[in-house]
Amino acid sequence: MDRNPAQPRDWRIALTITVVLRVFYSAVAALASLFVHPTPGLIRTNGLTDVLPPPGGWHYALLGVWERFDTLWYLRIAERGYDLPGAVVFYPLYPWLIRSLSWGIEPAAAALLISTIAAFFYFLGILGLARGEGAEISAERVVLLAAVWPASFFLFAGYTEALALALIVWCIAWARAQRWAAAAACAVAAGLTRSAGTLLIVPLVVMAARAQRGGRRWLLFLAPLGTIGYWLWLRQSGRLSIAAAYRAYWNTDVAAPWTTLWLAIRSLGQRFESLVVISLLTLTLFFIAGVLARRRAEDRWFASAVIGHMLLRVCTPPLFGAPRYLLPIYAAYLTMGDWVTSLSRDRFRLLCAALLACNLGWMWAFLSWSLVL
Repeated sequence: MDRNPAQPRDWRIALTITVVLRVFYSAVAALASLFVHPTPGLIRTNGLTDVLPPPGGWHYALLGVWERFDTLWYLRIAERGYDLPGAVVFYPLYPWLIRSLSWGIEPAAAALLISTIAAFFYFLGILGLARGEGAEISAERVVLLAAVWPASFFLFAGYTEALALALIVWCIAWARAQRWAAAAACAVAAGLTRSAGTLLIVPLVVMAARAQRGGRRWLLFLAPLGTIGYWLWLRQSGRLSIAAAYRAYWNTDVAAPWTTLWLAIRSLGQRFESLVVISLLTLTLFFIAGVLARRRAEDRWFASAVIGHMLLRVCTPPLFGAPRYLLPIYAAYLTMGDWVTSLSRDRFRLLCAALLACNLGWMWAFLSWSLVL
């Protein structure tokens, strides 16, 4: 792994998974478009539903049905820029890419194409990371777990998940190969994609400290420039800061991690919320598999940083969207791949089928506008 982040065989595996899932999710969405009829009270909460495409026809089944929640914001930013104050919470790289491709294809198609290509590189990168852990872990099982994990359908939606995850795993892969310039470039781009991308400075510093002397390790300190540059641009252009926009437009504020956890637990004592339970269980699992498990130091530190970053975000109800925000913790999949190595093929297939069923349940809620994200 340290010398060759991607093996030729892995390209075929990643491509196969990407094509199969792209076709599968597109078929599911097209079928769902025939039955999903969200109520106006649900979709009005997004704020941009005046531009929703009308249901019906192949165009809606293939593209319009994916225009949900944050996707509408990315499409608007790609078309009009940051003309609405609440839009600043969406980082610019993804809408820039959409705009760059929109000269040849529809913006919605461009968004799905970017996500699909990024998903391929994410699968390819996580295969390489898994192979770098040694023969005791099945790389194929690791990537399959990542591919069917609940909320992983976002990799094929008009969201930044695939782009951010691809940049994260390749940043780690290049850093382990001591290709510091490539690692720093991925980190800068990740910071322009999502705020969590800035957290890559944590594992990069750990790896740079452990690496042999020489090289251009100093380049790693450029990693936060993507996020910092975006923040400076917001300030110089007279726009709201991201924290202020979250408070004013997204019912979200910053709090200590233990405060967020306490609010989630207390909310269950007041009223049972299945999504809060799912979020707490997912958080516990990723903490065990990503932080407490015996993984490389940089992997555990990055997992800790992602969890801490997510817990700084407090909203009502708390922890909603946690399964999606925890997807960048690639170390958890490595650990879970270790856990399932001894499973028989049939039992592993049954496990993947169960995870995919949960994933499709989330996807259905997403398409019907009934998922709190």
